Amino acid sequence: MNHVVCVTPNPAADVTYEVAALMPGATHRVRRVLRRPGGKGVNVARVLRALDVPATVVVPVGGPTGEWLVDALRAEHDTGFRVLAVPVAAETRRTVTVVDGSGTATALNEPGRPLTEAEWAGFLAATADALIGAAAMTVSGSLPVGAPADLPARLVALARDAGVPAVVDTSGPPLLAAVEAGPDVVKPNAEELAEIAAGDDALVAARRLVALGARRVVVSRGADGLLGVDADGGWHVPAVPGVAGNPTGAGDAAVAALAHALVAGTAWPYALVDAAALGAAAVLADVAGEVDLAAYHRFLPTLSAERIA
Repeated sequence: MNHVVCVTPNPAADVTYEVAALMPGATHRVRRVLRRPGGKGVNVARVLRALDVPATVVVPVGGPTGEWLVDALRAEHDTGFRVLAVPVAAETRRTVTVVDGSGTATALNEPGRPLTEAEWAGFLAATADALIGAAAMTVSGSLPVGAPADLPARLVALARDAGVPAVVDTSGPPLLAAVEAGPDVVKPNAEELAEIAAGDDALVAARRLVALGARRVVVSRGADGLLGVDADGGWHVPAVPGVAGNPTGAGDAAVAALAHALVAGTAWPYALVDAAALGAAAVLADVAGEVDLAAYHRFLPTLSAERIA
């Protein structure tokens, strides 16, 4: 079964408010409210579903918010992914995104509450079970407060032991720890890479991550396009011009594209183009986890990967 395991250590109930304009200190009339299960790995699974790739979402959930999240996710079960929920005591967090009339998004993200060592052990065991028969694994997003910084590295080790390629999208010390575990792809954005770059430019910093253990590094840089680096050199894919909307799910869509490429055996330059096109198509969607498939197919032939090093 060529399913992708989408590990989500820090899920959330995502709430999106649409307003005409966002002004500090003012009272706002909300035009529309959207509430849906979230977390970066959940968004990755939804995009994979749109690409007809089956996925398994692994999430720790707790409290009434966690119960709602599981029920809502399982309501989506028949539409392309299954849910492996790991019960924990901590209440699942919420995130709030305010989108104004221009399409500008402002995000307010609650921190995930701490889990116990035993709960993390259960989460790792559930992931190991999900990896049986999997074609790829993604590890996406931040970690809850107090989580072990090497959690993504442990997840990469589980995937390696199962013979499953891994894509990691996280930041800070957890990203560095994951890199040393030897993932197939890591996908920081420009800001996340800058946090660990010690003043180096993106290309030099990405090369350093390859030297530390990552097989490939993909850096999403917004209007500056996508950078891809491996031991053989670097590639650049320009951004699709004139795309405006909600960018919060663009990185998750790129991760889904990279996982899909691992499943399909897509050549590296074409995988980068696919990630850039799908990320741009996600910007045109109302919420993270959705993509404008017509735009995606329209963007693909307009993009190409250029070798830069």
